[in-house]
Amino acid sequence: MRHPETTPRSLSGIIAAFAESPQESVTLGDLVDALGGRALAGLLLVFGLACTLPLPPGATTVFGLPLLLLAPQLVLGVAAPWAPRRVRERRLSMAQVRGVFERMIPWLRRMESVSRPRLAFVVGDLGQRLIGLICTLFALVLILPIPLGNMLPGATVTLFSLAMLQKDGALALAGYAFAAASLGILVLAANILLAAARHALSALPIA
Repeated sequence: MRHPETTPRSLSGIIAAFAESPQESVTLGDLVDALGGRALAGLLLVFGLACTLPLPPGATTVFGLPLLLLAPQLVLGVAAPWAPRRVRERRLSMAQVRGVFERMIPWLRRMESVSRPRLAFVVGDLGQRLIGLICTLFALVLILPIPLGNMLPGATVTLFSLAMLQKDGALALAGYAFAAASLGILVLAANILLAAARHALSALPIA
């Protein structure tokens, strides 16, 4: 897929260019090329936001899998995202992804309008590695078919990714708050499920 020589600087502009493109398909490699040096954080934001939006069942598994590939690369300090050639060159129909991109654009524009470089030390090298670890854990959650269990983890990945893109440490701190809330809800849900399982087992007749 060919891009205009003047690639939009903002992530929302880049996604809008894909959404408006007459091309019939898009690849992960196309997104990486369009994002340039911001590709790793940009891709995390695209897939994290996709997991946050209300989409059909199973969609978070589709969008969560790339997160599981990309997030650990932050922990390792990788500058540019790596993906197997087969994954990088796999084509997705624009008819399938255009709607997702169009729903992302207003949210991206809103977030970009309130973010700016500040508290940059929070998203420095060490901060990005910690963010990568948290995003990896939440990517594991996002690929599971948990009803409504994707929204807070997806929002957390989205906030962290935008914080890295915009060098916005305040946004990263908000991401940590979302991460704490997500973990609290997940622990509570796990305890409820375990209690229900124990109750069901105790109710079984003993032979």
